[in-house]
Amino acid sequence: MTERMAIEFRGAIKKRRRHPIGPIDLTIPQGYIVALVGANGAGKSTMMNMMLQTTRPDQGSIRWYGETFNGEIPLSLRQKIGYVPETSIAEESHLTADAVAEFRSYWYPSWDEGRFEELMQRFRVPRNERLNRMSKGERRKFEIAAVLAARPKLLLLDEPSSGLDPFAWGDMIDELQASMENEEVTIVLSTHVVDEVKRLADYIILVDEGRILGIAEKDSLYGTWKELWVQGDAGALGKLPGVVKCNPDGPSLTRITVRDNEQWKKYLAAADLQVVKSRTLELEEILRLWIEGHKPEELSV
Repeated sequence: MTERMAIEFRGAIKKRRRHPIGPIDLTIPQGYIVALVGANGAGKSTMMNMMLQTTRPDQGSIRWYGETFNGEIPLSLRQKIGYVPETSIAEESHLTADAVAEFRSYWYPSWDEGRFEELMQRFRVPRNERLNRMSKGERRKFEIAAVLAARPKLLLLDEPSSGLDPFAWGDMIDELQASMENEEVTIVLSTHVVDEVKRLADYIILVDEGRILGIAEKDSLYGTWKELWVQGDAGALGKLPGVVKCNPDGPSLTRITVRDNEQWKKYLAAADLQVVKSRTLELEEILRLWIEGHKPEELSV
């Protein structure tokens, strides 16, 4: 990966009771939207907390924009990082949206009050309601509005769509995409919502049981695997190179899953196999194959 780096993990390990996170060797490119994808408990939130330095690795190191800090990351960098946690901040619960926004405006020198007003109106968030009296969706919309108003250089979003209705979710997607247009912002989002990944992500980092399985450009994953219905014996077809799944599908058809590359196309032609129908695998199916060990051919690490 030759792009400029926003975050770099170097052999980072965080010990946990069940299983450790890492070792993580990973570069997150600057100026893109990067999705951390994996099951609950895979380690996505721990990785975000390490990026925030609210959790520190037990081994290894982390670099921010090419710099490593022995102690706390400096205030000037913290003020360029925006964060929306999966669970709302308890200390702000008894304050109104306007009171929290006023406090945050002092913390972030880049605070854009006009942007905050615009987003609060678009999201229809009550202004003088205490946060703990808002619905989960209202509070989520306030968090999104406030973090975008801070105009951070690095934006960390942990399950950002949690509690949002479909209309608010669509508005959030639009605003996040708009935030990338005129400024070089890096967004790292942790999500299990595949539609969110499809709509937003430039890169996907796959996390499984504390392990980083790699980082891949999202668009490069589409069309990498196909499911084919082929006339022929299942036993013989299952032994062909590149076949990862093979199941009988009726008296004369076999359904196989193969990597869609030139080598396989040439093999089909040479073997004179008749393909009755085919389909391209969906992103979630490709990610499942990746977890099972069938990693993308063009994999960045």
